Amino acid sequence: MGVALFTLGGTISMTSHTRGVESGPVVSRLNGADLAAAVPGLDRLGTPLDIHDIEAVPSADLTFAHVLALVEAASRAVRAGACGVVVTQGTDTLEETAFLIDLVWPHAEPFVLTGAMRNPTLAGHDGPANLLAAARTAASPASHGLGALVVFNDEIHAARWVRKTHSTSTATFASPNTGPIGHVIEGQVRVLTAPARRCAPYPRPEALDKTRVALHTVTLDEDADVVTAVAGASQGLVVAGFGVGHVPSKLADLLGTLAERMPVVLTSRTGGGSVLRHTYGAIGSETDLQRRGLINGGLLDPYKARILLRLMLAGGADREAIIAAFAEHG
Repeated sequence: MGVALFTLGGTISMTSHTRGVESGPVVSRLNGADLAAAVPGLDRLGTPLDIHDIEAVPSADLTFAHVLALVEAASRAVRAGACGVVVTQGTDTLEETAFLIDLVWPHAEPFVLTGAMRNPTLAGHDGPANLLAAARTAASPASHGLGALVVFNDEIHAARWVRKTHSTSTATFASPNTGPIGHVIEGQVRVLTAPARRCAPYPRPEALDKTRVALHTVTLDEDADVVTAVAGASQGLVVAGFGVGHVPSKLADLLGTLAERMPVVLTSRTGGGSVLRHTYGAIGSETDLQRRGLINGGLLDPYKARILLRLMLAGGADREAIIAAFAEHG
């Protein structure tokens, strides 16, 4: 049994024909064999690496369809005997792809995502260290049952909580509400806590293509017409409100009207902490918005809430099932 490595591209696999910072933008792609060869100690992992080079897709261009196809390929690898899965991809959308994978991954074998913040032409390229830590995590029995994990900077994060928190730092991935669930220490995987797995229904592809969920971040002196335009013909809406789940009072009636025709999920734009339920009572507060029909997103950030809502809608869930899903995941 080995670790199945799937490569999707991203900074970890970008290089140029001329090494060095002055060589211009990096565009060429290293394949999985190139990545593995650049990792000191990977050949001493004790577990063989089965490499699958997937079509290189910038993470900004990834779709639900790409990610679900990857899940199916990884499932085939596990059924063929892989003890775990590692995926390398760009970091821009990694927190979202990890959560989507976690919601539908049916196996006990771990699904580990990693990448890099510095490309291979730069001093201090972090890709090899991240790939080694990810492979160790995927191969470790301690990781079984944890679902999708993000391994960066020798930290192990649960997909449900991880966020990209900095545009350039090699320590960009963090879990503001929980911290990492484990670490890779002297080559050993140390899992400190095991979050409960919470899966969602696997979406029907034809339904997923037709399901649109909008996301709107509330800002100072908000324009109601903008919210209306964003909601458009969508089947669902996620609102990233101020603080604990507040919006300007002039938006309250509009959001209540939208909630009569589609699920509207209330989240916080802050990046950490929960939407409250019954602390504030003014118009536009969390209590008022829930009374108008908005669904409390709990601890889920807006990006993950959008993924969960789209999966639930594509799976044919009714309002009660959606409320229950957010109560469970948030």
